Amino acid sequence: MGRRTSAQIQYRADQIKQSVLRKLKRLGERVLSDLESGRFPEIHLPARTTKNIVYDPELRQYVLGRKRVERTTKNVRHLRPFAQLLWVASFAKQLLTTGKTSTLRDTYYVAIGEGIDFEDQKESDDTIVELETLIDSPREDFNIFPEERASIYGDLVIEYTVPGFRGKRVDLSSHPDGYAIGPALTTAEFVRCGAEMLFVIEKGAVFSRFVEEGADKKYKALLLHTAGQSPRNARKLIRRLHEELNLPVYVFTDADPYGVHIASVLIHGSALSAHIKEINVPDAVWAGVWASDITRYKLPSMKLTDQDIKRLSELEQDPRYQADPWRRELKEFWRIKRKAELEAFSRYGLDFIVKEFLPERLAELQKR
Repeated sequence: MGRRTSAQIQYRADQIKQSVLRKLKRLGERVLSDLESGRFPEIHLPARTTKNIVYDPELRQYVLGRKRVERTTKNVRHLRPFAQLLWVASFAKQLLTTGKTSTLRDTYYVAIGEGIDFEDQKESDDTIVELETLIDSPREDFNIFPEERASIYGDLVIEYTVPGFRGKRVDLSSHPDGYAIGPALTTAEFVRCGAEMLFVIEKGAVFSRFVEEGADKKYKALLLHTAGQSPRNARKLIRRLHEELNLPVYVFTDADPYGVHIASVLIHGSALSAHIKEINVPDAVWAGVWASDITRYKLPSMKLTDQDIKRLSELEQDPRYQADPWRRELKEFWRIKRKAELEAFSRYGLDFIVKEFLPERLAELQKR
C-alpha cells in the first residue's frame, strides 16, 4: 500500500461517514419497526471476551467469534442499557451530521446533561463500545475520541487534511516533546519521511531518553510514545506508517506481564477491540524488554506481585501467547518471578539503552 493523497483521505472519510450514518439509520428503523409491529425491540451483540476471540488468518489478527449476547426490552433489567445504547447512537448521528467531535469524557457529561442515567464514565464508555460492536464501526468513525496521550517525534513531514487546518504542514522533529497523536494527526497525509523504521515505546521517560540521545538520527527511526496501553489513534497511525511507508516496527515495553500485553495488543489486536479491524500490525516485532533480559543484563528488578502472578496466569490461557517469543518469555517470568522496567538500563548510565542495548537487540532481531 502506498501513500495516500489529501483527496484520497477526504474521499475515504466521506465514505466512512455515509456508511456509519446508514448503519445508525438501520438500527433506528429496526427498533421503530418492532415497536410499530407490537414486538419488544431486541438486539444481539457479539460477546466481548477472550473466550470469544479467534484468529483470522486473512486479517492476521484476533477478531470476535460467533457468540452473541441478547439485549431485549422484554427483560426489565435490559431496558436501561437498551435506552442508553439508543441515546449513544442518536448522539453519534448528531456528531456526524453537525461535523462536530466529542471525547469519551465529553460524551459522558453530555449524557448526564440530557438526563441519561450513567452511573459513571466507565458505564458510558462501555455503552459506546457496545455501539461499535453492534454497527461494526469504531467510535472514531462516529467522531468520539479518547483523550490524547500518545505522541510521535522524528523525521516526518505531515500535511493536515481536517477542516480549518487542511494544507498546513508540520515537521514532527520540530518539537522535542513530540506531537500529540489525535485524530487530525492520525488522518494527515505523509509528505516526506527520512526514517527507515519505527520505535514504539511504552514509557515516557524512555521516549525522552531516545530523543535526547538522538536515537531518531542514529537509527533513522521515528519515535512513538504509547503512554502505556496504546490508544487506538496511535495504533491506527502505527499501522499506516508500516503499510504506507514500509517502516518496520519495533515495540519496547517494560519486562512485566502488563508490558508483554501492551506489545501483544499492538501486534495481535485486543480482545476488547477485537470488533475493530486492521488497527494491529502483525509484522511488528516485540523487541523487549524481555524477562530473559533481566538475567542477561543483570537489571535491577522487583518481585512479581500477586496481581502480576494473576495476570501471568491469564496470559498463559490466552490464545495470543501460545507461540514464541511470548510462550518462551512467560516461562521465564515463572522461573525468575521478577520484573523490570525499561528505565532499569540506566544503572549502566543514561545513554546505555540507546548506545548499547538498542544496537545489540536490533542486530539480534534482524538475524532471525
